[in-house]
Amino acid sequence: MLLCGVKYFLIDMNKNDVLENLREIKQMMEKSSRFQAISGISIIIVGVYACIASLAACYLLGGANWLPFLPKNDHILHLNTPARIRWAVILAAGLFLLSALTVTAMAYAKAKRHQLRFEADKRMFQMAFNFLLPLGVGALFCIALLTQGHYGLTSSVMLLFYGLALVNCQHYTYPALRFLGYGEILLGIIDCFSIHHALLFWFLGFGVLHILFGILYSLKYDRIK
Repeated sequence: MLLCGVKYFLIDMNKNDVLENLREIKQMMEKSSRFQAISGISIIIVGVYACIASLAACYLLGGANWLPFLPKNDHILHLNTPARIRWAVILAAGLFLLSALTVTAMAYAKAKRHQLRFEADKRMFQMAFNFLLPLGVGALFCIALLTQGHYGLTSSVMLLFYGLALVNCQHYTYPALRFLGYGEILLGIIDCFSIHHALLFWFLGFGVLHILFGILYSLKYDRIK
């Protein structure tokens, strides 16, 4: 009886060891397949970029009745000329390119500093594709709305498709990124039912929400040993 008890005890211990080893292997595989080099500071900087771009758009295009230091009667977003539409597209494209360069450069620096994976492999291409597909569709949709004179929903479309892009690529990096996507989608839905507050939601979604999420992200994920 004693030998049987010892035998079952050893078998049970072996099972626990195997399960523990499997858990460790799973965690290592998840960690190695996840793109961890995104920096929380870069997310904050992107939010600052968006805040500055929103203020610049207020001066160029109007729609700034929510700002205390501008005339309250300037509440309409003026996109009624080809020149203004061109400025709006240039501003949005410039913000995207500057943000992409900042995130990439800081991700590369973080990867070097913490010896993380940063290479153009299949996983990174999959993440880029899943992020850029909904973002590109949203950009084309916004351009179509602008060229046809439907200005009212452009800001909400930007927020919605950007949020979908973040949720769509969160499987390839930290899953917490989806919460930023959910916030963008929520603001985009609210913006659909709002009038004359396009730049305010743009400021909140791409600016303030990025800064707040970037701070939390940096505190949780940037402290890698």
